[in-house]
Amino acid sequence: MNLYEKHVLPRLIDAACGMGDVMKARAKVVPQACGEVLEIGIGTGLNLQFYDPGQVASIVGVDPAGQMQKLARKRAAAISIPVEMISVDLQGINAETARFDTIVMTFTLCSIADPVSALREMRRVLKPSGRLLFCEHGLAPEPRVQRWQRRLTPVWKSIAGGCHLDRDVPAMLHAGGFVLGELATEYLAGPKPMTYIFSGWAVATA
Repeated sequence: MNLYEKHVLPRLIDAACGMGDVMKARAKVVPQACGEVLEIGIGTGLNLQFYDPGQVASIVGVDPAGQMQKLARKRAAAISIPVEMISVDLQGINAETARFDTIVMTFTLCSIADPVSALREMRRVLKPSGRLLFCEHGLAPEPRVQRWQRRLTPVWKSIAGGCHLDRDVPAMLHAGGFVLGELATEYLAGPKPMTYIFSGWAVATA
């Protein structure tokens, strides 16, 4: 890990992912969590303020980027819900099968190296009655915007922690073993190649 990835990137990601419209999008999804929660890509802990202590018993936050956890631990200390943070490869979540009531995934799928394998692992640790809550940016519907997303992604990945602009989120959820229960799409404020989002919830296939 170079100095940029260790010291600069966490602050840049925290700033970009903590912008007004992005936080509003998080605030629509995260409060739906309940029971034992697994947050995928907890990063700097931007979602922690939105969990309802009356509904959530505990949070396990996993992220392969351990350098993000310094900021996340400060935010975890400010809430009343117990939070455990683990630096782990998302293709191999160290938890028993069907442990979690809710999985939360926000602005994370874009940067996972093998997203379908990671989703299959999420499906494994989610209870059959549980929900995957998600808010992710990805492939826009307009061909012109899609072309720009595909042109920009190789450069964008190198400066934004492996972030892809052109991932088809519903298709990946389906391939990972999930069925959509609710899906909303919109552009947030900002350049269209970076701001088309998918949000909602999904359940594991039978």
